Amino acid sequence: MAVGVTDMPEMYAVKGIRLGTSNAGIKQTERDDVLLMEMVMGGTAAAVFTRNAFCAAPVLVAREHLNANARWLLVNSGNANAGTGDQGMLDARASCAQVAQVADGVAQQVLPFSTGVIGENLPMDKLLPAVSEAFAALAEDNWTQAAIAIMTTDTFAKGASCKFELHGETVTITGMSKGAGMIQPNMATMLGFIATDVKMEQSLLQQCLQQAVEKSFNRITVDSDTSTNDACVLLASGQTQTEITAGSIELQSFQQQLDKLCYQLAEAIVRDGEGATKLIRIKVEQALDSEEAVAVGKTIAHSPLVKTAFFASDPNWGRILAAVGRAPIDNIQMEAIKIYLDDVCIVEHGGRASSYTEQAGQAVMNQQEISVRVVLGRGEVSEDVLTCDFSYDYVRINAEYRT
Repeated sequence: MAVGVTDMPEMYAVKGIRLGTSNAGIKQTERDDVLLMEMVMGGTAAAVFTRNAFCAAPVLVAREHLNANARWLLVNSGNANAGTGDQGMLDARASCAQVAQVADGVAQQVLPFSTGVIGENLPMDKLLPAVSEAFAALAEDNWTQAAIAIMTTDTFAKGASCKFELHGETVTITGMSKGAGMIQPNMATMLGFIATDVKMEQSLLQQCLQQAVEKSFNRITVDSDTSTNDACVLLASGQTQTEITAGSIELQSFQQQLDKLCYQLAEAIVRDGEGATKLIRIKVEQALDSEEAVAVGKTIAHSPLVKTAFFASDPNWGRILAAVGRAPIDNIQMEAIKIYLDDVCIVEHGGRASSYTEQAGQAVMNQQEISVRVVLGRGEVSEDVLTCDFSYDYVRINAEYRT
């Protein structure tokens, strides 16, 4: 069980959004593995997708359908429908057609999503009947069941929800995510589905989602692998009286809440990293720009040597120093850099800090949540990256993934 596991927070229903789940038995029969989300007519949808060149068939179809007044999301776990060629495309389109048939809609209004094993065809004989069952189960208060249905190697369901006031009207944002391994989003095997009841035109909604994702899902890594199936979707049902427009104070308030919710979902993924025992927060300060700061943070976060040292609670600060030194940035001045474990300075003036003691470093490494702070001393930009340790269980989980 990953460190910091807590019960899911209360998941507020979102007006105009219904969710239904069913069990198709794609890989297991212990819990539901199919989710259908429905949005009322007149809403808008935004999405970001994996940048993996071998993206899965459902990603290709969802991209095609995004701007066709999308109203339904169909998600299955247990099978990624990736690396499946022409048959994968046929199956993804057939699943959309099945939703359209049972919901009396249009196939182009359905966005399909799959997560699980790569390289195996979807068992359509199991999936298609489960779509009808999920449709029959649609309800506004099914968020917790939905978060459970999209899990694969996750050890707990991940959700976040908030309510806030705009012009005296209560606005709701609720979301869920899944993912524990193959996590290095580049837009994540992560999926995220978020809904709100605000009114917002599609291009502005897309901007809001992209900003929130960039500071949350794109700042996490478990194992540096970008999945074939990663996606994050934001639905706006338009059921509030207030319409959010570009440049408005309401937009600022909405963006702040969306950013916070996406960060909560992203952090939950890292906490549940396959075999993870520790949450590592990496903060890079005084960089020339955001790209440079993220590059340094992810070089540390991707290092197997650094991550195994965290698992062993070993204050082997040389591994962190080496990671910073090989980060893809130009003209770095090692003498200007300071590196900290929490408040303990471990590196300065190009070597071990004069004030550092092994005892102080060990005290930090024994914690379940650890911060690494890198001060580059060459600019004014700061960025955060979240990661976790590598344990024996990470190897076991992934070695046994198809058995």
